[in-house]
Amino acid sequence: MRINTNDLTIARNYLEKYRFLIKEYELVKSKKHPQFRLAQDFYKAHDTDRRSFLKYYNRYKASGKESDLLPQKRGPKYKTRRPMRFIENKVIELRQRGNSRYEIVSILQPSLHKFTPSASGIYNICKRYGLNRLSPKMQANKRKIIKKRMGELGHIDCHYLSKSIIRGESRKLYMVCIIDDYSRLAWAEVTEDITSLTVMFATLRCLNILNEQYQLKFEEILSDNGPEFGPRNSKQKNQHPFERMLMELGIKHRYTQPYRPQTNGKVERFWRTLEDDLLRETDFDSLAELKDELLQYLVYYNHQRPHQGIDNKTPV
Repeated sequence: MRINTNDLTIARNYLEKYRFLIKEYELVKSKKHPQFRLAQDFYKAHDTDRRSFLKYYNRYKASGKESDLLPQKRGPKYKTRRPMRFIENKVIELRQRGNSRYEIVSILQPSLHKFTPSASGIYNICKRYGLNRLSPKMQANKRKIIKKRMGELGHIDCHYLSKSIIRGESRKLYMVCIIDDYSRLAWAEVTEDITSLTVMFATLRCLNILNEQYQLKFEEILSDNGPEFGPRNSKQKNQHPFERMLMELGIKHRYTQPYRPQTNGKVERFWRTLEDDLLRETDFDSLAELKDELLQYLVYYNHQRPHQGIDNKTPV
């Protein structure tokens, strides 16, 4: 039997083919080819895939070695770019609950680490199984409470108050609020600015009160991408007051998708309720009165006010 291990015929054929194609291609690019005016005419005439040809051509031009025109060694066949089946199943399950691809990445990251698919990879999985568009059932699942116990996730946000909220004054005032995803227990603090340091102290007060009054401790907190909640440069997290506080308390910080306030919808809905019940078309004699009325409202909200999102029960 003939041994073909050292037969270089295939390699010679590859090199001869690519020498010819490269010569033709460079004539086309320099606009000196007698037959082809455009590169696409060249590809079509020689039945050549543009991406494959350019991969070998660029590799050869970068190194100058003809050996780079030959096919390279492939990795093990079992290592494909497609994620493992159990990962696809997790993605499908989370997508059917109505989660976006960015939320799925955030949910899978703690358990899968480096094996977590990218957002574009999750998009491809959803496309493969026809889950790119949210069905009415998936949208309904998205509106349901996903968390199964208190403290799994807290939503935090800052809210701008009307400049005329204090009678006879025109001053900027803000509120910082944390609300529990599962129970809707909420606490808010009035602040005179929303710098990262001020927001950090206001958040700490909210966390302490929720812990002391309701034995509520958070594992994760979800915020938007505002500078009060995190640095623009991820390498400076240790130096940011809010980020540093969460690290010291052992709370994981999650971010919403940019320009998607719906991701933090529970706290956004709290602001709307607060405006309707307490703030709109109302002014106060002093900052102290505003804080006192807010305290009374929070007790009412947590203990007496029925909440549609939790089957008309009160958060407590």
